[in-house]
Amino acid sequence: MQRKVFTYIWEFIVKDSEQTAFEKAYGPEGDWVRPFRKSQGYLGTELHQDQSNPLRYLTLDYWRSKEDRDAFRLQFAHEFQQLDARCEKFAVQEKFLGDYDGFTSRAPLAE
Repeated sequence: MQRKVFTYIWEFIVKDSEQTAFEKAYGPEGDWVRPFRKSQGYLGTELHQDQSNPLRYLTLDYWRSKEDRDAFRLQFAHEFQQLDARCEKFAVQEKFLGDYDGFTSRAPLAE
């Protein structure tokens, strides 16, 4: 069964010396997603590593809607800013790639 989801995507170029810490923090069970789990509408996070450049990663955060994501950002703004400040040392570059609407049939997102 297909389900429409909202996806928030970021690209990171990580410092070689911080790669393990980055993966731990930004992975699906990491510090980065803990605040998300407190919010209604959060569906999960994926971390993808580029095969041709192992220091390049994408994070895909899935939400039921853009409105759910935006409500999270308002409600947890202070906590989110603190976490962002702690984690910014891992990357030499981070770039917002966009907000996307899409469809998925993946079981973890079909709750």
